Amino acid sequence: MQITSPDNQHLKEIRKLGSAPARAKSGRFLAEGEDLVMAAGAAGRIALYVACAPGLARGRPNWHEVEPALLGRASRLGSGTRVIGVYEQAWSEPRGPLAVALWGVRDPGNVGATIRAAHAFGASCVATGPGCADPYGPKAVRASMGAIFTTPLARVADLGELPGEVIALAPGGHEPLRGPLSGVTLLVGGERDGLEPAVLAAADRIRAIPQAAGDSLNAAMAATVALYEATRMAAR
Repeated sequence: MQITSPDNQHLKEIRKLGSAPARAKSGRFLAEGEDLVMAAGAAGRIALYVACAPGLARGRPNWHEVEPALLGRASRLGSGTRVIGVYEQAWSEPRGPLAVALWGVRDPGNVGATIRAAHAFGASCVATGPGCADPYGPKAVRASMGAIFTTPLARVADLGELPGEVIALAPGGHEPLRGPLSGVTLLVGGERDGLEPAVLAAADRIRAIPQAAGDSLNAAMAATVALYEATRMAAR
């Protein structure tokens, strides 16, 4: 039966899950779009339920067809979507041998792109520290391109919780980062100010990514380059 009421409980929850407090309280999140829902299935993650456009629910017991106008209003995408899946968040303990930690990265797009890079380079986990955007927010989930379902995520409050040697990335004036690396956590700071002096002082080492020009890279680019450097020799 097609959902035709905006007061339907599934639609009400989907609208709420656009906010961080609702996600934190429920432990659930949204994946919008067929590609993300397919990525979840490929990773063995089963949706609690899926709201979808008419004609897509056939043979899928936890899929619920929704009147198109209502589905469009529930979507966080400007262009709308044909599929919105609701999933349980999955958190783990920080783990090695190669982890990435984000400290004060407030842009959810950068958080999601870092998760995507971590998956691409085989990182053991992505840990989010103080001041980070929610990796389960809609923009971060989209930017992860499905890696949110395959990359272990952790939450930490202190560098002491991170596995292995903590290598802080900071622009200029430091010894270049050189791989291969194992038994380490690559620590990446926020987009505008980077890592605070106290955080840098608490890290085991500080390393820089050599650049021909410019002051710094954004957080996701820095994490991607660092992961490539950490793994490039091992891939040969």
